[in-house]
Amino acid sequence: MAKPLLNKTSSKKTSPHAAAGEDESARGRLLSAATHLFCKNGINATGIDAIIGEAGTAKTTLYKLFGSKTNLVNAVLESEGKQWREWFIGAMEAGGGDAQAKLTRIFPALKSWFAEERFYGCPFINAVGEHDKDAKQFRNIALKHKKIVLGHIEKLAGELGSSEPAVLAHQLGLIIDGAIVAAMISRDPGVADTAALTAGPLLGQSRAKKKRAADQLEAV
Repeated sequence: MAKPLLNKTSSKKTSPHAAAGEDESARGRLLSAATHLFCKNGINATGIDAIIGEAGTAKTTLYKLFGSKTNLVNAVLESEGKQWREWFIGAMEAGGGDAQAKLTRIFPALKSWFAEERFYGCPFINAVGEHDKDAKQFRNIALKHKKIVLGHIEKLAGELGSSEPAVLAHQLGLIIDGAIVAAMISRDPGVADTAALTAGPLLGQSRAKKKRAADQLEAV
């Protein structure tokens, strides 16, 4: 008996693996588009239609992948935070050296960031700034981000010899945040140079204390 012919006119179905890949591609485009538009125009000023227009996806795809605009905002902040921390900590650690060298690299790194065409400030400061100040949703994500960044700076501050590494980390954190806001408003990357001058004495004091402690040990 002859084998029956396969029905070549049947509709072609997408395999589960291919569908997952398409979703991942759409997710990446939506995250990229939302990140750009949220940072440039603000979260409240950016509608779903603008996001899907830039991403080239359907509105149903956005809701399928993220469920809501709020969930998309959370995903953007989590993604941006992770990428920024990897870049920032990597910039400090690049080239090795002691804690002083690593902490000193903070401000040249910020200056290069401030000079980028798509520098729109800190997404966490912007998100908290344009929403209800009693709302914890975005503040919690921002605090998580800040805790990781300050934790790394605090570790280096301890290696530098600071008697209060947590305090020094928060002092540097305030200078960093101030520089980010000032650069966003002024569009002047040179703000980072002024921030470096402000931080210099703080780093110098900690290094001097460590040297005095080492000299006292040698004298014993």
